[in-house]
Amino acid sequence: MSSISGQITGQNRRFLFLQGPHGPFFSRLGKMLTRAGAEVWRVGFNAGDQVFWRDRDRFIPFTEPQEVWPDRFAELIDTYDITDIVLYGDTRPIHAQAVKIAQAQGLGVHVFEEGYLRPYWVTYEREGSNGHSRLMQMSVPDMQDTLANAELDIPEAPAHWGDMRHHVFYGALYHWFVMFRNGRYANFKPHRALSVRKEFQLYIQRLVLMPMLALDRIIATLRIKYGGFPYHLALLQLEHDSSFQKHSPFDSMTDFLALAIEGFKQGAAPHHHLVFKAHPLEDGRVPLRREIRRLAREHGVEGRVHYVRGGKLAKLLDHARSAITVNSTAAQQVLWRGLPLKVFGDAVFAKPEFVSTQPLADFFALPTRPDNRAYRDYRHFLLETSQVVGGFYSSRGRRQLLRQVVDMMLTHDDPYEALKQGTAAPRQQLRVVK
Repeated sequence: MSSISGQITGQNRRFLFLQGPHGPFFSRLGKMLTRAGAEVWRVGFNAGDQVFWRDRDRFIPFTEPQEVWPDRFAELIDTYDITDIVLYGDTRPIHAQAVKIAQAQGLGVHVFEEGYLRPYWVTYEREGSNGHSRLMQMSVPDMQDTLANAELDIPEAPAHWGDMRHHVFYGALYHWFVMFRNGRYANFKPHRALSVRKEFQLYIQRLVLMPMLALDRIIATLRIKYGGFPYHLALLQLEHDSSFQKHSPFDSMTDFLALAIEGFKQGAAPHHHLVFKAHPLEDGRVPLRREIRRLAREHGVEGRVHYVRGGKLAKLLDHARSAITVNSTAAQQVLWRGLPLKVFGDAVFAKPEFVSTQPLADFFALPTRPDNRAYRDYRHFLLETSQVVGGFYSSRGRRQLLRQVVDMMLTHDDPYEALKQGTAAPRQQLRVVK
């Protein structure tokens, strides 16, 4: 840490930003790091990256074929004497290559990601997130030892997704620029399988259909709420999300759907039902409803299987018997309520104290409950370390986030080590506006 008289400062720090969340967050973050005394540059890979970065003098367009990116990135590190890189998500190819090179050269790697305890927090870690997070190697007893001298009132689990409309709006705007203003970046290749045009169409479709989708969701939720049957909840996630693509054993979401329905058929009591809840940002690129209906018919359980489009998870959790997921962070709300949980992929919350190791059929038949005390200690540890109050997409969320995260980036220790060493700053208390 560069410091003068004990002050946190960006002196002698030179940050290179790569791709960030849709919207102006990275630009605001770079501006505040500059005010702290650091030098900041941004690499842009398409017109969407460019439009959201306000400092044109510190913008570096990458217009070459992506095959030469590793060599170009190494040159940028040398040319600008970079000490740190900043990125959103560490698994897309350009980021994975950059992280590998940066770590080999001893640079600081600052990784932002959606919150493990979303929606009112975001994740900030060093070196990697999700399946690459330091949390993967930490045991709950280690966390409990570190927490011995920590004090924090733990807020209740949030009941709904945050900044949804802002998220969808910035996603649509970003893809509009990539689709219609990307001539300078002819070599750009999206990290997802769908074309930029299709991504844009899906964002626009979701914006237009929001009222209709909300009505469909309300009707489905009411049918389950007043159905009077016990049910298990399957938490779905986006098939193209990095957590599913890189940290799960499944090639497609259909593979998970098939496993879930087969296990339900084999183990669940005949009067129990299974409810699949879609991710709040599910855009229809995977025909989930159709696949669920097909698989339910094949296994003879079509009258007992339901599908809900996004919406508030709390309303479904209030009456659920258990939950399963690949590795969705929504599982944190399941554990907060003390419900049995089974996961199939690598996840930072997949600790033996509170995630079931039963075969799936046995889990549906008689699921084991989590150790609530262990989970609360785990959640407490996250709130003192990598989970930062705020959000990427709304102006209010960005303000909250910037108040805390800039100092975290400029200190020497990562969030976990800072708490262990007693140098972590007190965290903002969550204030949720109803």
